[in-house]
Amino acid sequence: MPAHFTEQHSAETVNGRISPESSPRLRQIMAALVNHLHALVKEVQLTPEEWETAIGFLTRTGQLCSDRRQEFILLSDTLGVSMLVDAINHRRPGNATENTVFGPFHVAGAPELPMGSRISRDGKGESCLFTGRVLDLDGRPIAGAVLDVWSDNADGFYDVQQPGVQPDWNNRGRFTTGPDGHYSFIGIKPVSYPIPDDGPVGQMLAALGRHPWRPAHMHFLVSAPGFDRLTTHVFVAGDTYLDSDAVFGVKTSLIADFKRNATADAEWLCQFDFVLNPA
Repeated sequence: MPAHFTEQHSAETVNGRISPESSPRLRQIMAALVNHLHALVKEVQLTPEEWETAIGFLTRTGQLCSDRRQEFILLSDTLGVSMLVDAINHRRPGNATENTVFGPFHVAGAPELPMGSRISRDGKGESCLFTGRVLDLDGRPIAGAVLDVWSDNADGFYDVQQPGVQPDWNNRGRFTTGPDGHYSFIGIKPVSYPIPDDGPVGQMLAALGRHPWRPAHMHFLVSAPGFDRLTTHVFVAGDTYLDSDAVFGVKTSLIADFKRNATADAEWLCQFDFVLNPA
């Protein structure tokens, strides 16, 4: 390979500087990154002004990140990278519940609540009873499974987006299954909402003629000893944005019917079973 940089052998020259003493996995990833990046620049004949625009975009993306907002996760989500990484690393048997994106709004340490508890604390929205079972691949109930759940409120915002406006832990909670593997809690029927689009990612979507909306969903993080951790959503059937989710998170198997509930506890009912894959 040439020691000095040429247009023809640009990637080879850059990769030739990587030390053989560096991590083999790091070498593999960085060499592929350089190869693809250089191929992109050559394919589109990138101009200095366009590259400067790209650097400015990434700079603004980083500057907007904080402990309450992660603009780079948003960028990864809207480019479909988060879903692709998730799909590659969570290939499962056909009857196991599918993964989807984690999203930027999870908060660790949500309150542990008794089954049947109400997680909506702001009094807004149409109440919904979420219920079902956590099962293994053979349909046996899993005891001791922890369901960490969270959703937006009726206005389409998560509590961390509105500190001081929404109560702490609004529409969040953790529940542990008993011997029957059953879970139940009362939240709200989720509503569609736009991802934060007041920053660089929103500007990118607008320039591409894409909308920032996500279809209505409830988040579930389901874990149990001896099983793969499941990160998933349950989507509301019939939502306008199911086929154009801004972060590509929808999977057909995760769409559930939300039915009018005949009981006095909640206005809606969502029944959904989670099937975990052995670790």
